[in-house]
Amino acid sequence: MPDELTQNLLHFISRCPTAFHAAAAMKKALVYSGFEELPEENPWTVQWGGRYVVTRNGSALIALTLPAQPAGAFRLAAAHGDSPALKIKENPELCDAYYIRLNVEGYGGLICSTWTDRPLSVAGRVMTEENGKITSRLVCVDRDLLVIPSLAIHMNRSVNESCSWNIQKDLLPLYGEAEDRGAFMKLIAREAGLDDPSRILGHDLFLYSRIPGTVWGARSEFLSSPRLDDLQCAFAAFRGFTEGKKEKYICVNCLFDNEETGSHTRQGAASDFLESTLRRITEGLGLTYDQYKSMLARSFMLSADNAHGVHPNYEDLSDPVNRPVLNGGVVLKFNAAQKYCTDAVSAALFRQLCQRAHVSCQSFANRSDMAGGSTLGNLSAVRVPVPTADIGLPQLAMHSSWETAGVRDTADLVNVCSLLFE
Repeated sequence: MPDELTQNLLHFISRCPTAFHAAAAMKKALVYSGFEELPEENPWTVQWGGRYVVTRNGSALIALTLPAQPAGAFRLAAAHGDSPALKIKENPELCDAYYIRLNVEGYGGLICSTWTDRPLSVAGRVMTEENGKITSRLVCVDRDLLVIPSLAIHMNRSVNESCSWNIQKDLLPLYGEAEDRGAFMKLIAREAGLDDPSRILGHDLFLYSRIPGTVWGARSEFLSSPRLDDLQCAFAAFRGFTEGKKEKYICVNCLFDNEETGSHTRQGAASDFLESTLRRITEGLGLTYDQYKSMLARSFMLSADNAHGVHPNYEDLSDPVNRPVLNGGVVLKFNAAQKYCTDAVSAALFRQLCQRAHVSCQSFANRSDMAGGSTLGNLSAVRVPVPTADIGLPQLAMHSSWETAGVRDTADLVNVCSLLFE
């Protein structure tokens, strides 16, 4: 039986098949616990001692707590709620004489092969008109609905040697038989509580894996699940935020969207979402621009996005010494080309934080002859120049539809974030 924290993590992931669901789940928990929602389209009234939550696009969220007495700095943590997936296009049904398939395109850098031959379904949001206004409704078809069947080896003898993937050809999911033409959008309308699919004025719908997360290993030390990147960090940072005392600083927990496609959207880390929120909060408290900039210089941020653990079958692809292992502790990420924003100052601050939290700290760097990915820290820091450490939890099979991580690492990040927000 998994420990309670791991059970809660896997439950959170199962209830959050898309970034829209992750933001909605966090918002619901915050409002239930007394946070006041601040709609971006309305003027804000804030005060010291207040607790607030701001959302943008229904897929990004910022939660803030203000101490009872005026504070001189921010403490921030950020993660992202989106994961690589297959997104359903407009006019989704592709029909022939026998079958109905759905028309999809890739979202983010997915490992294509991991989406075949497994139960899939559909989740996201639809837009409709209610009382003259455009409103959003979340959708999650909670049953096995689709499969992307692979091609038999008899028709592709080289499948185990090399394989290239054409999403338009190879990854279209099978939905139904030809006589069910038109049924897909009717199903989505029913799931959204609408009586007619013509009431759907727009949609953001994604395929998601139906395989539930599980704990396994000789001593139940590993966990595998869809969307560990980056819901494991998002869950741990949010849990640390809710558990921290938050008495001294303005504490901020961010959930951004669209990291997997570069973050350059109005709800991504490169947008003005965080900057705008902090400026409006400080102005509402009567602080000047100069005071705001001084606070930024005294602040600290953790950019939490999962890291590559050393692979047992491919150890040669890891750096010779900066190679994190599962269940070895939180990972501090470095890159000379500034794909990660960790420097000597932010590394020292984070390592001190880990020492005080009694948490192990590992380091990650790519092999010097291999390019790596990027994440939230540098993009966010362009608009909000706060000393930042890029961190994460070690995992295997990043961007697979079924990823693997260490059970104990989640608790380590919760403890670090709880101390950050102390």
